Amino acid sequence: MRLKYVLTLVASLASLSVHAQDYPAKAVRLIIPWAAGGSTDSIGRILAQKLNEYTGQQWVIDNRAGATGTIGHALAAKAPPDGYTILLATNSTFAIAPHLYKTLHYDNDKSFAPISLVAISPQILSVHPSLPVKSVKDLITLAKARPEQISFSTAGVGATSHMATELMMNMAGIKMTHVPYKGGGPSAQALIAGETALSFVDVITALPQAQAGRLRPIATSTASRTALMPQLPTVAESGLPGFESVTSFAMFAPAGTSKEIVARVQRELVKAVGTGDVKEKLRAQGIDPVGSGPEELIAHQKAEIAKWGKVIREQGIKFE
Repeated sequence: MRLKYVLTLVASLASLSVHAQDYPAKAVRLIIPWAAGGSTDSIGRILAQKLNEYTGQQWVIDNRAGATGTIGHALAAKAPPDGYTILLATNSTFAIAPHLYKTLHYDNDKSFAPISLVAISPQILSVHPSLPVKSVKDLITLAKARPEQISFSTAGVGATSHMATELMMNMAGIKMTHVPYKGGGPSAQALIAGETALSFVDVITALPQAQAGRLRPIATSTASRTALMPQLPTVAESGLPGFESVTSFAMFAPAGTSKEIVARVQRELVKAVGTGDVKEKLRAQGIDPVGSGPEELIAHQKAEIAKWGKVIREQGIKFE
């Protein structure tokens, strides 16, 4: 019986090895847990084109929006671990949501095999032209004089635009009024229309709207300045040293996916992110390509979980 068990195990391992070598043998579903047209969707479609080429199989985009990205995240967690369902997630789902939802339909720590940190994007702290501020220091002074009277729009509770504003309020000791919307697009439109006074907006949205005079950018959320708006100071150098907030994009497979398949996807992804045309397309949207190994993604995820958990606890953020 023991010999039979060993032979069966060897045969199973050999089968897995052959399967990994043949991967992918059919189309791969790339779940985007956000609506079409957003930055995550854009990154997914850019990468899918290259992965089609590199793997010889179609990478099919599957947009599953809702509940700040957690619906798509849960769907990916429950998919078969065969390499034919891959998730392109953001830190709002893999680092922030676990602190906000009492019940998630996935275990954030156990449901996924990390593949790669794909890219990082800054956000631009922007105000409506009617708000009499031109810098972060001006904003802090005004907010202290008008506690809870200044409204800010976000892509929803737990979105990175929300967390960036909460972090700023926490560090500056100010209080403003949160107005959540269902996505970054509606949030930016609310700011442009004057329904809210400020928001952290994606670079690709902030730049043309600033040029048209519809909003006024005052700082960028990252530790260093963004190449698309190099004249714009960071929040950190504008009066809040140590401030940093990014939207990070990462690729995961369902837990249990073979190491060989994870390694293949990671290898092809890093190659795709490193190509000149992909870099150009991402940077044109203010997105900084990364392309890492699983270990770097794990370290980034742990740091983001700890950082935003602290902000959420100290600010008392919760779903109403």
